[in-house]
Amino acid sequence: MGVPLRPVAARSVYREVAPPAALADVVACGWHGRTGWARPLRVLPDGCADLVWDGEALTVVVTVGAPLRLWVPASASRVGVRLRCGAAAAVLGTSMPDLPAVTRLSDLWGADARRAEEQLASADPEAQRGILESLVARRSATPDQRVLAAVHALGAAARTSEVAVGISERSLRRHFVHAIGAGPKQLHRVRRFQRFLRLLEPLAAGRASLADVAAGLGYADQSHLGRECRRLSGSSPAALVRVAEKFQTPAPAARHDRAHVPSHDRGAR
Repeated sequence: MGVPLRPVAARSVYREVAPPAALADVVACGWHGRTGWARPLRVLPDGCADLVWDGEALTVVVTVGAPLRLWVPASASRVGVRLRCGAAAAVLGTSMPDLPAVTRLSDLWGADARRAEEQLASADPEAQRGILESLVARRSATPDQRVLAAVHALGAAARTSEVAVGISERSLRRHFVHAIGAGPKQLHRVRRFQRFLRLLEPLAAGRASLADVAAGLGYADQSHLGRECRRLSGSSPAALVRVAEKFQTPAPAARHDRAHVPSHDRGAR
């Protein structure tokens, strides 16, 4: 998990798999990661929430406005499921602004989460992912379809004003804040930044320029892209490209959810 930021012998590993069809409305993907060496892991914002088992505790990890740094030991294994952007509040049963970046799931779900931790402790990674998926399935959550539709529309819209889902802009913001922890404008920034991350490989290979990418993504200019990168990742666009030059991300599986970047832990970290 985590793109290495310096050359090392032990490489990190991160793989995503498509969710079961019955959970496709609320789960974006399942994943398994292992760190190559002990270090702070930088998690870039994507507006989603993950249920993460780290071998000791089952937590909810949320990133929506700024990068999150977590210390991970060498060879640490993690298994998780990523809840779809806009579905987390329904699944977790709480308003997203009420959650810190990392929350012990037992604080929200009590005995159900503690029983899951006992099962996870004795299972292999494949079985662990199934345990997490079953845990989500038992919630029988129904996300706000207007929020999910608006999140999808933001992927193609140049401005948040172009998103129309049958409710007022003010009501949409209220629903967004509850379901995601950020309003449409903030999520639009995050989703656009995630689209930039998907272009790191062609940038690193010289098949695109930062100026052209900035224009294509709707940034005012290259400087605007630079400011957004620093706010959302703590690094300049050039620094992120240099990481991609050294450590390319593996190609996604055919059924991978393209709304989420297979970038070693949700970003260039």
